Amino acid sequence: MATTEVERKRGQRAALSIAAVVIMVGVPLWWRTTETYRAWLPFSQINELANMQLQLSADVEVVFARGTVTPEQQKKVPLTQTEDEEHTVAEDTALRYRYEIRYRTATIMEEDALDQPTAAEADLSLHTLSESPCGSLVVYVIPESSSLLPEDVDVYIGQRRTGLLRIGTQMRVGRTLEQLLAHLEPRIKQVLQVMSFSHTDITAALSDRVRLSPGNKESIADSMRAFKSSPGYEITFSLLNPDPKSHRLHWDIEGAVQTYIQPLLTKLAPVANFSLDSQTLYYAMLGVNPRFDSSSSAYTLNSDSLAHVINPVEARLGSNAASSNPVLNFLLYVPDAHHSPLYIHDNKKQQVASNAFHSPRWGGIMVYNVNGLYRPEAVLPVDININMAKVMGVFLAQLRLLLGVQSSTAPPGFLMAPCGSTGLADWELDRLMWSRSVENVAKATTTITSLAQLLDQIGNIVINDNIAEQVSNAVTSLQLAVAELEAGNLGFALQYSKEAIMASERAFFDPSLLHLLYFPDDQKFAIYIPLFLPMCVPILLSLLKIVSEARQKRREKQAKKD
Repeated sequence: MATTEVERKRGQRAALSIAAVVIMVGVPLWWRTTETYRAWLPFSQINELANMQLQLSADVEVVFARGTVTPEQQKKVPLTQTEDEEHTVAEDTALRYRYEIRYRTATIMEEDALDQPTAAEADLSLHTLSESPCGSLVVYVIPESSSLLPEDVDVYIGQRRTGLLRIGTQMRVGRTLEQLLAHLEPRIKQVLQVMSFSHTDITAALSDRVRLSPGNKESIADSMRAFKSSPGYEITFSLLNPDPKSHRLHWDIEGAVQTYIQPLLTKLAPVANFSLDSQTLYYAMLGVNPRFDSSSSAYTLNSDSLAHVINPVEARLGSNAASSNPVLNFLLYVPDAHHSPLYIHDNKKQQVASNAFHSPRWGGIMVYNVNGLYRPEAVLPVDININMAKVMGVFLAQLRLLLGVQSSTAPPGFLMAPCGSTGLADWELDRLMWSRSVENVAKATTTITSLAQLLDQIGNIVINDNIAEQVSNAVTSLQLAVAELEAGNLGFALQYSKEAIMASERAFFDPSLLHLLYFPDDQKFAIYIPLFLPMCVPILLSLLKIVSEARQKRREKQAKKD
């Protein structure tokens, strides 16, 4: 009897000991070793960025040349004024444009530069004196007697960040400086709309974040035509020879790229990286059969059939699988002898002057006719040397459109200088950088906010240290980009915005965030129950037996007392 009691107590103590070890050591150890690791993320800062309040600041310098201000007015300059414009684009998106305008008189060297015979020479001389920082503008106010501008032109927009504004003599006589500045204000705003950022461009850059108004059809079309902002682009030039038996084509694509395309890409280096390649495709046919027009004795492609041209050709272009950057395709098609000449017609059935067309966010195609070489006495195949200056002029214009370099419509009285050998004016580069900076900030903010919401809603996704580092880098770069935009430092703002979008996308597309790597709760139960149930049942039964015996003893003691 005594031995049985000792064995029973020993069994109770063993069961209690095992239960204590399981509860105090086993359960915490299991919980710790199987919990989902989630590194700290700056959720509060991400929530602040989600409510986008952007301020774009531009420095504008208005310089009065000799004969544009009276001695009394001249005493009040230099003078600085600040103008603000606020726009609420969406419930969580607001824009503020700040222009800090400084008024001063021209220096002696600037007066000498303004005495040049032409506006283009004056623009070059002024640029030589001092180069304006990226994102800033200088407007020189010249008298009506100046011979720099034609009679019907009041404003000249140069290749750099400089503009010339003509003012009438009657505008300064008998007027105070405040009245003179009030008269100049509308014209200066027009100059800013052309040479600096405009609300239309900035709103179009926010198209991924906000819905564009249906009335703004021009900005919608421009934003849909150009490629989205990307750290890099692949540019491919393809020569399509549908019938090598008709002609042997020779094109100096390498020399043409160095002469016409590379200067533009060099100037666009702050915006993105570019890689170039070329290829020649034989027996590459168009996806549609051109129609023969007997009235002009030529074959034609109507605007309705252009959409069907790209797909068959695109299947043979190939792609760079090692790169995730967008590809810009430029195709030069030389018709064979049986379908030459071939002309492209627009919606009005009129021949397109360039004989080319472009497809939004894809590239462009040019038809190069050489029908004059197909004489009856010609020996096939005919050797054809392609005029690369003509071809690259078309491709350069298409490249500008596809990269988002919008040609601003000049208001009445404006004269805009050609963009020069680089294919891009300095102020056009600034406009593109403003748009790209805002687009990058909006896209990175949307990406990082979506990632934060995803990680907050799904608690069993692992957040490793690499993701946390990328998210922190993206948030820091976004904050710096917003601060630089507010300060007017366009170059730094663009650089930080590019870093933000790259860090946010690396975090969002990290392979460790794939949902297939995690088990739902029902699968977890299916795994743990066969493991823990055989172990827990004996322990639970022993504990229940101990509790039952303890209650039985308590009742017996209570009965003896009674």
